[in-house]
Amino acid sequence: MSSLGAARTPGPHMPSRAWLMVPAALSLLAGLDAALLLAGVAAPVHSGTLPARHGVLMTLGFLGTLIALERAVALRVPWGYAAPGLLGAGGLALTLGLPAHVGAVLLADGSAVLLAVYAMLYRRQRDESTAVEALAAVAATGAAILWLRLPVAELLLWLVAFVVLTIAAERVELARLHLPAVAGHLLLLTGVLFLAAAVASLAWPDLGDRAAGLVLLILTVALVRYDVARHTIRLPGLPRLSAAALLCGYCWLAVSAVVWLYAGTPTTPAQYDTAVHGVFLGFGMSMVIAHAPVILPAVIRRPMPYRRMQWAPLVVLQLSLVLRVGGGNALGLQWFWTTGAVLGVIALLLLPVVVLASMLTARRSTT
Repeated sequence: MSSLGAARTPGPHMPSRAWLMVPAALSLLAGLDAALLLAGVAAPVHSGTLPARHGVLMTLGFLGTLIALERAVALRVPWGYAAPGLLGAGGLALTLGLPAHVGAVLLADGSAVLLAVYAMLYRRQRDESTAVEALAAVAATGAAILWLRLPVAELLLWLVAFVVLTIAAERVELARLHLPAVAGHLLLLTGVLFLAAAVASLAWPDLGDRAAGLVLLILTVALVRYDVARHTIRLPGLPRLSAAALLCGYCWLAVSAVVWLYAGTPTTPAQYDTAVHGVFLGFGMSMVIAHAPVILPAVIRRPMPYRRMQWAPLVVLQLSLVLRVGGGNALGLQWFWTTGAVLGVIALLLLPVVVLASMLTARRSTT
């Protein structure tokens, strides 16, 4: 996601590659359905398999497919689209209730192709940010393979590495002009250390989790220190929205880092829930909201101008996390936790609705 300039300018017709977003959307819907089932509330589909697949669907099926699609667009080589195709197929297999190993193999294959895409991009650019994104693809591949044998809780740091390292590399790429000369080397070192912590967590869970928490906290402080969001938050319109989403994401990443650093391997449901959703909802989805107005038009070749309604998913998402983490996990109030979980689902459902509405209104304004 780092080389936004490599994507083509949106044109008047939606290209055929846009269909690759359909499996990602289905993975999102299945993951949200699973979230409702895990929260103990009414869900559209009552499936016995979806709750155990929730984390993999959201991380590799949904986010993985979107990331791989954007990278394939940047590479501009036909075989690169095999990465989002395979990841999307893996998410679709899990959504349809096929055996978990079928989805896991497809996800592993897609992540491996994504790694090959990064290798090609690195040959072009020779920069540390792309190398860190390649490390993230290694983590995604490892997570999919490990899922054949282990539950998500035991391979969690591998999924975290995929999301955090991908986004961190992009933010460093965008802030290159504001960074010291050694920033790329330090980012690469951080990526290696975090992946090493993920490997260590398989044999020594407590040690690996504490090490990962420390690396995450250091990385978060560095990102906040140099991210342009600290300055663009003062600007109106889309820059302010993106900056607010970025800064909120960093706050939740810091919360998760502190949980792992303090507790090691989470020993209570509240600790685990805070660490997991601080990363994947608070950080990951806030970053999706921040980047969607820039990345999606480049991928599907349709303009997406700023609209004030684009604040809605971000506001609802942050409210959901405050209720879930603050009222539910910290204070032990079940109603707050359940309400926060449901609001989180609503926030993620609002995102594609707002995106489509923004694109449709843009089309009408040009006709």
